[in-house]
Amino acid sequence: MKNRLVVGALIVLAVCAAVVAGTASKASASPSAAKLTKITLQLKWVPQAQFAGYYAASLKGFYKAQGLDVTLKNGGPDIIPEQVVASGQAQFGVDWLPSLLAARDKGTQLVNVGQVFARSGMTQLTWKSSGIDSIAKMKDKKVANWLGGNQYELFAALTKAGMNPEQNQGVTIVQQPFDMGLLLKSQVDSASAMTYNELAQVLETTNAKTGKLYTLGDLNVIKMQDAGTGMLEDGLFSTAAWLKSAANQATAVKFIAASLQGWIYCRDHQAECVQMTLKEGPTLPKGHQTWMMNEINKLVWPSSSGIGIMNTADYGRTASIAKQFRVIKAAPSAGAYRTDLAKKAVALLKKKGLDVNGSSWKPSVVKVTAAGK
Repeated sequence: MKNRLVVGALIVLAVCAAVVAGTASKASASPSAAKLTKITLQLKWVPQAQFAGYYAASLKGFYKAQGLDVTLKNGGPDIIPEQVVASGQAQFGVDWLPSLLAARDKGTQLVNVGQVFARSGMTQLTWKSSGIDSIAKMKDKKVANWLGGNQYELFAALTKAGMNPEQNQGVTIVQQPFDMGLLLKSQVDSASAMTYNELAQVLETTNAKTGKLYTLGDLNVIKMQDAGTGMLEDGLFSTAAWLKSAANQATAVKFIAASLQGWIYCRDHQAECVQMTLKEGPTLPKGHQTWMMNEINKLVWPSSSGIGIMNTADYGRTASIAKQFRVIKAAPSAGAYRTDLAKKAVALLKKKGLDVNGSSWKPSVVKVTAAGK
């Protein structure tokens, strides 16, 4: 009987020890999970390859490797990233630089911390048969743009060529819907198009006269970058208040590094990043996203100073055009952007042996598909 009591006591002690060990194991695992810093990134638009680098950073574990738990918030027509970040609903946002400068001009202290796109994707399209192969030849023509803040690169180019688009002097400005119908129906002489989106929409359309898809040979693609009026587009930004903290600055470096690593991954794995984009939300079909991924990479690579590091001359041109067309009332203050965080992020990526310049990257030849499917 005594032996049975001893054995029973030992069993109870063993069970208790196991319970304690299990609890201790869970306790030790819990702090590890808690160490992940929660961050929210507000994107500019609905899911598409324009944001593939951020999808890759999330799905490939780059954010988690930096100790971050990042939530990607999709954008849309009623979402203004600057407002979301300024209100504290997200720590970071993605938008065009002129929009950030406009928000600062109204007193919102936002700061660009990483300029991902190194060049503008804005173009004007004309039919090859029109003979309008330059901005200067748009004189006395009907020229379409979406307006609402999207017109400044075009207006600067037209002004540079001696026209006054704001007063419809020397050129007739037509408001363009978010499709290419006006150009396709020849109701305007020229229409605006992003290289990664609307240009593809035209090429994915069947020419009724030939029964075949339109080709680049049917078009003149006049790039605002080549016209000297390209403005900087997608960049990462935060608030000056959030960045005051040394701890937040350290978090920002990790976030920027992981995001840029995502873009490096999408440079080298375009097809996989298209699939990631489709997984995020199939708002546009695979063929269109494949074109977009390739064209987006053209805007990012090569990056002479290192991806994410602002080019001073490009910033100055963007600010100058924004001031010229009253996007901003006064020249932006020096705090509109900072490069120290991006430089630290790039240094981290270099230590990993990653190519931050993409000097040898070559774009793919993408086969256009009907309706982008």
